[in-house]
Amino acid sequence: MSKPLPKWLMERYSILWKRFNEKEFDHDESVQILKEEKERLVSVVLSELKKHGWLTVKLHPEDSRKRIYKLKNPEDAINEIEHT
Repeated sequence: MSKPLPKWLMERYSILWKRFNEKEFDHDESVQILKEEKERLVSVVLSELKKHGWLTVKLHPEDSRKRIYKLKNPEDAINEIEHT
């Protein structure tokens, strides 16, 4: 179930959504797109998006140390928020 995002997180979600939509991506790709000063902040962004229900995570098929991310469609997330 999705929860409302704080403004700082919504801004980063929007940047990722414009680039990836519902396509899968990895941590390195998100670092390139978000261009945060500290790479660790990207990990925080991805973790918070997952906690809020706006991101799904699965293991990389070839390297179990890595993760594959996929954003939830914003319309679906908003509909979930409205029905809670």
